[in-house]
Amino acid sequence: MGDVVSLKGARKAKARVTKEAQASANRVAFGRTKAEKAAEAQERTRRDTALDGAKLTDS
Repeated sequence: MGDVVSLKGARKAKARVTKEAQASANRVAFGRTKAEKAAEAQERTRRDTALDGAKLTDS
């Protein structure tokens, strides 16, 4: 005879595994380091300043 398995526990374990796999994929796809965020903010500021300096009128 086989062992008795709790279906509720098996479902929860499977859900945990799939959730962790999704979280791992999201970390790869969307995760950025603090340095990357700071560099992007600095680049955005530089770009905005250059664009504002090139305006012909104030309106």
